[in-house]
Amino acid sequence: MSAVQKSLRIPKETVQEIEQLASESGSDFSSIAKDLLTEAIKMRRCPGIIFAEGVTGRRARIAGTGLEVWEIIATYRSVNQNIKRLRKAFHWLSEQQIRAAIGYYNVYRDEIDFRIKRNESWSKEKLFKRYPFLSQEHA
Repeated sequence: MSAVQKSLRIPKETVQEIEQLASESGSDFSSIAKDLLTEAIKMRRCPGIIFAEGVTGRRARIAGTGLEVWEIIATYRSVNQNIKRLRKAFHWLSEQQIRAAIGYYNVYRDEIDFRIKRNESWSKEKLFKRYPFLSQEHA
């Protein structure tokens, strides 16, 4: 992705927060600021979506839940994109939460497809090779 240099005025408190996040993560100020702006735009475009840190970085989640968007969409695909069946599978979610996940997917399809593909690539063998302590053989 190409980048464009822009100058903007940021409140001192915001600069301090970004510097703190950069220090804690070992990233630079520009990377953290870019990530925060990108997430803010995505959340504005898709109300009901938040971002949370996971083992493989920050990922889109349904606000008020621990569910990631890719989880909802993977299930949505498995029920042949049938909203009624999806709502039954996630009966505790509101219609707005379900629609937020689908809306996010419609806008950021490549991101979610990548996440689903990555998660579907795991096998027992790959899991135990990567994390041998999970294997029954080592118990």
